[in-house]
Amino acid sequence: MENKTAYWIELSDYDLITAEAMLKTKRYLYVGFMCHQTIEKAFKAYFTIFSDEAIPFSHSLSYLAKKGRFYEDFSEEQKDFIDEIEPLNIEARYPSHKERLLKSLNEVKCKELLKKTKTLQEWIKMKL
Repeated sequence: MENKTAYWIELSDYDLITAEAMLKTKRYLYVGFMCHQTIEKAFKAYFTIFSDEAIPFSHSLSYLAKKGRFYEDFSEEQKDFIDEIEPLNIEARYPSHKERLLKSLNEVKCKELLKKTKTLQEWIKMKL
């Protein structure tokens, strides 16, 4: 694996472990945030393989996948998951969104997010 790709995968793995730690401590807002970060960094690893361009300075998962020309490789279920976690990056950062987001993120939902995050991250790793 190329150095740039390995760098992004290491960060993605670290963020996944952090998401799991946040679940154990019941910090559900940050479970969602770290799931987004896990996939964002996996997408950046994927981008390094399939695009000659510099990785965009963006947190938008759909933008990264479309810009890297690998969005169409995803199943409809994967695209739906990308849409589901896309707002967790921004909404977790701003107080006006935190209350609403906290109501939607509970232990059951966060376990589901983690499971789907792991599945998508593993799928991306297999493609590398």
